[in-house]
Amino acid sequence: MDKSTLVFQRHRARLFGIAYRMLGTPGDAEDVLHDAWLRLQAHGLEELEDPEGWLITVTSRLSLDRLRRAKAERERYVGPWLPEPLAPESDQPELVHERDESLRLTFLLLLERLSPDERAAFLLHDVFEYSHGEAAKILGIADEACRQRAHRAKVRLRDGRPRFEIDAAAHSRLLNRFIDAMARPSLETLRALFAEDAVHISDGGGIVRASLHPLCGADRLARLYLQIARHLPPATRYELGTLNGLPAVFWLEQGAVTGAMWIDTDGAQITAIHSLRHPGKLARLGLVVSSRISGSK
Repeated sequence: MDKSTLVFQRHRARLFGIAYRMLGTPGDAEDVLHDAWLRLQAHGLEELEDPEGWLITVTSRLSLDRLRRAKAERERYVGPWLPEPLAPESDQPELVHERDESLRLTFLLLLERLSPDERAAFLLHDVFEYSHGEAAKILGIADEACRQRAHRAKVRLRDGRPRFEIDAAAHSRLLNRFIDAMARPSLETLRALFAEDAVHISDGGGIVRASLHPLCGADRLARLYLQIARHLPPATRYELGTLNGLPAVFWLEQGAVTGAMWIDTDGAQITAIHSLRHPGKLARLGLVVSSRISGSK
């Protein structure tokens, strides 16, 4: 392995962490890293005084450019858009991050409220802990502009943050209750799972059947999942797993992953339920989950 590739691999986890948090999809993050590696190869390692700083700058700017294009595409997206999770239980070094809470899928979805420029400034300063001056240099803007973008981002995010910080055990308990309720569905059992103002968000991307708008209210969600439970194929299974550091549920039909679901909770009930149905976003996830389940038999 040549020296430039060795240097790139040494910093790959941090570079992936920046790109994934910026873009919300592992595939786009991998594309950015590939482009950054090609630029390093073309530029030459010997001309760089600070290879890590150069790679951080290139990755951040490439991610920002790609996010600007993605924002326009997501405005035309069919139905709600959800971030794509990292594949669970992978041995990839990208899963070792500086601050795991910023990888939570709810947080990545919250970042969609920001403009691309705000998102970049916020992530570099508040998540990766660069000073405003350092972040400004990475992004090629004035210090004050970077400070203002990061501040606007924090204001935008403040109201949307989950009201409760709940540990993984509470998520697991509620998801196990959800699995039990779907196995023996009744309106009362399902209704008890949801807070009064609970929200359901489903991402099918216009490819598979999914709600085209967020649904609100415990009664409405209970009726929705009662209908889903009654019409699921008999061979459907539910498996409890982990996505981006928190428990999640995988839906399997004949061994294939057809859905993934994660929640927000106040510790007692589900306050938001996110259902990922998009086949493209499930493809990488499905390979890992299906192989794990097959290997456990």
